[in-house]
Parts: sequence; C-alpha cells; structure tokens
Amino acid sequence: MQKYEQLDKNYIDGKWRDGNSQKVIESIDPYKEETYMSLQVASLDDLDEAYESAKNHQKEWAETNPFKRAEIMKKAVQIMKDRHDEVIDILVKDSGSTLAKAEMEMNITTGIMELAADFPFKMEKIVNDSMIPGKKNHLIRKARGVVGVIGPFNFPLYLAMRSVAPALATGNAVVLKPSSQTPISGGNIIGKVFEEAGLPKGLLHVVHPKSSEIGDAFYSHPVPDMISFTGSTSIGKQIGEVCGREVKKTILELGGNNAMVILDDADMDLAVKGAIYGRFMHSGQICMATNRIIVDESIFDEFAEKFVEMARSLKYGDPTQEGTLIGPLISGDEVDRLLDEIDKAKSEGAEVLLEGKREGNVLTPAILKGTNDMTTAQHEMFGPVITLIPAKDEAHALELANDTEAGLSGAVTSGDTKRAYAFAEKMETGMIHINDQSVNDEPYIAFGGEKQSGVGRFGREHSLDEFTTWKWISVQEEPRNYPFE
Repeated sequence: MQKYEQLDKNYIDGKWRDGNSQKVIESIDPYKEETYMSLQVASLDDLDEAYESAKNHQKEWAETNPFKRAEIMKKAVQIMKDRHDEVIDILVKDSGSTLAKAEMEMNITTGIMELAADFPFKMEKIVNDSMIPGKKNHLIRKARGVVGVIGPFNFPLYLAMRSVAPALATGNAVVLKPSSQTPISGGNIIGKVFEEAGLPKGLLHVVHPKSSEIGDAFYSHPVPDMISFTGSTSIGKQIGEVCGREVKKTILELGGNNAMVILDDADMDLAVKGAIYGRFMHSGQICMATNRIIVDESIFDEFAEKFVEMARSLKYGDPTQEGTLIGPLISGDEVDRLLDEIDKAKSEGAEVLLEGKREGNVLTPAILKGTNDMTTAQHEMFGPVITLIPAKDEAHALELANDTEAGLSGAVTSGDTKRAYAFAEKMETGMIHINDQSVNDEPYIAFGGEKQSGVGRFGREHSLDEFTTWKWISVQEEPRNYPFE
C-alpha cells in the first residue's frame, strides 16, 4: 500500500490543489522543531467554492440509499485501520503525539466512525396518530444540510472525525477547517481516507485558510446550516455569538478546568496513579485533563509526596520512544505561556513542589501547592503544570471543585463508592469519574460539558440528534371539521 501523496494541499470539490492565498502555513514537528509540511493557504474565494460545492452536492447525498452511505462509512473505517502505521506517524510528526497517545487517538477515532456507520439506518420516518380526527402525523429525520467543522490541535484526528463522520453518515456535506498547527492529522488525512473510501466528490472539503485573512467568514458564511467547533472558550463564545445572530445551529466543546478530588478514605496508590495519568497524558494538552487536584488536608502531605515522586520518574522527551508519557508541547510559545503562568502563581504565594524543566518544546512536570484562586488553578493550563489544593473536609472539597466557570470533566476518589457517587452528583460537570481520573472518552457515551465548557453532546444517539433535524408532515386523510360554515 503506497503512502498518501498530496498531503500538502487543500481538498476542494474533489480536487487536491494549492489555495489561492499568497500565504503559507507550516506544520512544525513539535519535537524536532523542523518543518514537517508546508501548505498554500486557502483564500476567501476558495472557502466560498467549498461551501457552494457542498451545498450543490448535499441533497443528492442525503437521498442516497442508506446501504450505500453505510458501505462508504464502513470502508473508511477499514482504510483507517489498514493505514494504522501511516496515521500514527503523521500524528507524531504533525502534532507531537507520543506513541501511547497516538494509539489511544486511533482507537477512539475508529470507534466513533464505527458508531456513525450505523447512522444511515437511523434516519427514520415515524407515523403517529393525530389529536385531530382523520389526520396522520409523519415525523421525518433529516440531515441538517452543510456542516462547517473547526478542529483543534491537541487530538486533531479524533476531534475532527467525531463531527465529520456522523455528519456525513446522516446525509450532510462537510467543510472541514483543521487547526493551522495540525493541518495534516486534523484535516488532510481525513480527506484522503474518505476519498479512498469512495465518498462522492463535493461532500467533504478540507480547507486551510488563515483567520487573519478570512475573519469570521468560516462560520458567518450563509451556506453552512451548522457549525461544530472544538477549542478555546473565548473563540467558542465568538462563534456562538455570530451563529446566534444568524440563527445557525452550533455544537461547541470548549475549555475545562477539571478537578480531581481525593477524599480522606481514598486508596492512595490508586489516586496517585490516576492523577499522574489525568494530568500528564499528552503533556496535559487535553480538554479533559486534570487541572486541579483537591486533596483532603488529613492526607495531603502523603499524597503530595507520592505524587511528586512518581512525577519525577516519568519518561519524557522523544515521542517516538516507547514509554514516553510527556512529549513536546505543540509549540515553544506554549512553553513560554506556561512558564509565565507558573511565575505568576509563585508571585501569588504558590509553593513549588517540583520545578518544571524546559528542553526545547518539552516541559517536565511542574507541581505547585496553592489555593483555588491562584492563576494556575483558575486558568486551564493545557500543559504539564498542576496545582495541588488542600481541602478542610468533603464539603470544602466540593466547594473548591465547583468554584470555576468551566464544567467539562472531573474525578473523585474514595474507598466508599456510594459516598463518591453522592459527591459526583453534586459536581457541576458534564462528566465525572469515580476512582479514575478525568480523561475519558468513548463513542457510546454522552460527551459534553456544563457551564462555559460547551453546548451539545457527542456520542451515542446524541451525535445522531445533533447532526440531524426533524420535519413534521401531517396528512389530513378525512375532511376536517372547522369551527365555521
């Protein structure tokens, strides 16, 4: 099997070609700090062409036999599995993924594709009796139309595919804009897989515009009926505001400030291992990553000592090496940002339990002891920086956990699962994990946040609902009696 070619192009109306902008974006291998691939940027005209093509081809696709749509989706799943090694290599070079993270991303990506492959058969038509005599009500599940998808850099393949696959499977056309930092793993590889699977042209477009050139045109454009965005809360609010004015459907998965709570009866070794994974997997560049660890003060010192000891032993550096947990951050700017946040927390009184060390774009674990109002506890770190916070008791721990505008994920560890469950029910998050850590995602669950962590849900039938709408057609089969002659 030959490797994919033309990965340095835009994919518009079934053709791989350079964009018409004069600007170039570069995918930089985060570990080697070398250019992996360069792409000619898409212009406003390119974006318009992609959306118009999607609009022109979508209705025919929605009317395509569901067995045909499912066949293409299943073929795409098999291609992804067959090209496993190639995709893993792209994830490592394009996004700095460690091998462990890339494997996890591949698994959940194929999982969401397999879920979506069943969606063509769930575009049902329901006939109900009406409260009006002689009438039948027909409810028809329909594709929304054209979906614009904006993906992030951290899990670029999966977090784009979890919108692209359900949208296509339910009869929509898609225009995908991956992060400019991960254009290949978050965009072009998806275009190649579906092209090879036989998806008709015009149904999936992958464009690489620069926001400085197109502004908010991607989501304010009149063609898309829906925008799916995964990324920062600030950009998500902007997209939500624009789409709200245009009365455009959105699904937004935004930032998290996830707390892991360690109650006084917790299994210490279980808690430490979970917290290590929850914070340092993929160098902490995960929306669900544990950002604060809230520990009952009666066991705080013991937990902190064991947590620091294990963090010191973590393998870091080259993401291609087996066993590496902490690889590079996506860019040097992110390392600079984190070091600035640490310095600010120090000035606010944070105690350094483990000093982070910089090696290129790699930052080793930085562990602070502080309060919930410190910079590193109030901001989403999105890196290997963690704040340990002592709590007076269980009630105080809950108060601290909920003291944030975010509400994506979380965790609680206790020797008493009933106690932990009662605690979990009171945590203001969309997802909470008992005797585990905050980084969990599965295709057959409802994934999403509360408060300012987003709008909508992915997974299970929720993705089916998000990317479809209902049409009501009533049939008056017998003459209706009106209240007048």
